[in-house]
Amino acid sequence: MQQAQARVAVIGAGPSGLYAAAALLASGAPVSVEVLDRLPAPYGLVRYGVAPDHVKMKSVIRVLQKPFDPADVEFLGGVRVGDGGIPLDELRKYFSAIVYATGSTVDRALGIPGEELAGSIGSGAFVSWYCGHPDRTELRPVLDHPGVAVVGAGNVALDVARVLAKTADEMAATDVPGPVLDVLRDSAVTDIHVLVRRGPEHVKFTPAELRQIGELGNADVVVHDDGLLAQGVEESEDKRQKQNIDMLTEWAGVAPTGKPRRIHLRFLRSPVRVLGAEGRVSGLVVERNAVGEDGRLRGTGEEETLDVGLVVRAIGYAAEPVPGLPFDERSGTVPNVAGRVMRDGEQVPGAYVTGWIKRGPSGVIGTNKADATETVACLLEDLPGLPAPEHPEPDALRAALAAHGIRPVDWTAWLRLDAEEIRRGGLRGAERVKVAEMAEMLDHAHGVPAS
Repeated sequence: MQQAQARVAVIGAGPSGLYAAAALLASGAPVSVEVLDRLPAPYGLVRYGVAPDHVKMKSVIRVLQKPFDPADVEFLGGVRVGDGGIPLDELRKYFSAIVYATGSTVDRALGIPGEELAGSIGSGAFVSWYCGHPDRTELRPVLDHPGVAVVGAGNVALDVARVLAKTADEMAATDVPGPVLDVLRDSAVTDIHVLVRRGPEHVKFTPAELRQIGELGNADVVVHDDGLLAQGVEESEDKRQKQNIDMLTEWAGVAPTGKPRRIHLRFLRSPVRVLGAEGRVSGLVVERNAVGEDGRLRGTGEEETLDVGLVVRAIGYAAEPVPGLPFDERSGTVPNVAGRVMRDGEQVPGAYVTGWIKRGPSGVIGTNKADATETVACLLEDLPGLPAPEHPEPDALRAALAAHGIRPVDWTAWLRLDAEEIRRGGLRGAERVKVAEMAEMLDHAHGVPAS
């Protein structure tokens, strides 16, 4: 007798969720898979977190979309789970198991005075804005001041600096929405200060990302390292760190060439106060750091003020609790063992996690593949003992969504929106131009004629 097909939901259509869906499909197990996302467009962090000019990195979309092309996996976009959407307890009635792949979306705070001023924002919000995320269309950062400070020693900090340093014509060749391009075109920014707490040998930039800012046609790179590189730093056994040091040492010995903009890499500097005037950022006070013989970082008390009108903190992300699931505030994750959700030491039947909500905001896009594979292996191992859904009928979920006023965006509808973005790209000489406003996204997805 053939085993009945189990129904599995994946909440989140970013890389972690789509790798999980692909692993379920590849397993050959008797499961049907539906991927739910609150946005009408799939791909999550690849679409809304990868810098617009990183076209090669975005090509992973071709891998992520594979389960949808033959309709082996169903996409239901525009579906909010929890507040304002379908309650989680109700959603559980339609599935044997749910894999949560909701990520970590909250910008960590610096915890310094003045951080609440207008013009002090997290990199997650800033990146989402220039990537066309519908939640951030109203952000419209004011770029009317020559100086910007970016706090962070990772690739996101470099992404922000690079986008601000490029010309509007360069960014026009990417998928940034029209309103974003208008703001960048009117930008008065000339100096972007990247603040790194520790020394050059401790940065977390990847060499490829660091190299890109050295290749900018519109901006010089200026290294402020208190002469450390000239003295010579201890050679690292890590190949990537050695490449970074070699590049930074070369740049430190070269004077600016007079390009219109400058990216200042300021090492051993920590922000201590955001200054304000008339309710917005007017400067940033930074303290010089020193590394003691014990390797610990200490402030020296020596301060300087940077003349900036925008402060972007790129110091990491935290997750928001998933309503109905346990949550560890300290780690910012749902407690789990290899992806199985745990509450008070006991497994929560039918509940699984993958991606950042499982392990915290770490790793690269590809890290999610092994992560999802581990979670799916646990789910499949548990499959024979999972409860059958109360409502297994194929149309039951859609009826429930309709009762909550939700009209899901299926894969065919997404392809309509996709086609519109490609059309707009053709008009601007780009591969695509994103539609960012939620109402407009839904109109194109559902085929609503333009008024």
